[in-house]
Amino acid sequence: MERDPRVCVMGEDVGHYGGSYKVTKGLATKFGDLRVLDTPIAENSFTGMGIGAAMTGLRPVVEGMNMGFLLLAFNQISNNCGMLHYTSGGQFTIPIVIRGPGGVGRQLGAEHSQRLESYFQSVPGIQMVACSTPYNAKGLMKAALRSENPVILFEHVLLYNLKERIPDEDYICNLEEAEMVRPGEHVTILTYSRMRYHVMQAAKTLVNKGYDPEVIDIRSLKPFDLYTIGNSVKKTHRVLIVEECMRTGGIGASLTAAITENFHDYLDAPIICLSSQDVPTPYAGRLEEWTVVQPAQIVTAVEQLCQ
Repeated sequence: MERDPRVCVMGEDVGHYGGSYKVTKGLATKFGDLRVLDTPIAENSFTGMGIGAAMTGLRPVVEGMNMGFLLLAFNQISNNCGMLHYTSGGQFTIPIVIRGPGGVGRQLGAEHSQRLESYFQSVPGIQMVACSTPYNAKGLMKAALRSENPVILFEHVLLYNLKERIPDEDYICNLEEAEMVRPGEHVTILTYSRMRYHVMQAAKTLVNKGYDPEVIDIRSLKPFDLYTIGNSVKKTHRVLIVEECMRTGGIGASLTAAITENFHDYLDAPIICLSSQDVPTPYAGRLEEWTVVQPAQIVTAVEQLCQ
């Protein structure tokens, strides 16, 4: 916001309260109430306002207090945000960032445990990225702010407490590039967001059992970085996808289709996709855990793949 006066923030409680997860803490004091705008509880209205502001040359950041609330703005995001550049014949660009907390938290209930990446992946004209570390959260946010395309940045409610030393100098992360987390030889594990940590926990067990998994955080949910993914598939010949998204119509399903279409001849075993169960997320803690992929399931799946 210091670098570019066109950047502004809008959403519920983003101003003097600092956001529901304190992501915008201190910005209202520093940049004023117009550049950090507290809105009414009306996602369709302020998302539409943000898209209109982007059309006039601003670079708005629209926060959904919880990503599930952005379903109320689905029309604005799909019919306006994603398509106006095309339907205007290129007269308008929509340099907007839509971001907020999502995913399965700790007993937040079904309506506050939404994973909207599956909802938005079919909307033309939108890029989607998911951060998983403080380093890539900053790098992806900066890249999204500087992009001429509308970008949805998915943050996870359980990752806000992560700490990491990040560079003082300016840097950005490529919006269309996956991150190699752990090189390996035996199996490619593709994951993103919070599941990265479940995968890395499982990887320790797998190494102790003699396996050498390659772990890739895909980060770019749309489009997929098929260059990085493809090179890994050609090396390991086995693929495990681990996601928190729903199994039916999720990111894993689209990724499975893309790998099958492009790299089928390199596969020595069927792709396995571990996803959340197709049920509303229960409030009860133990039941909630059972709906989401756990590290032990990842270990079992790798053992099955490498038989």
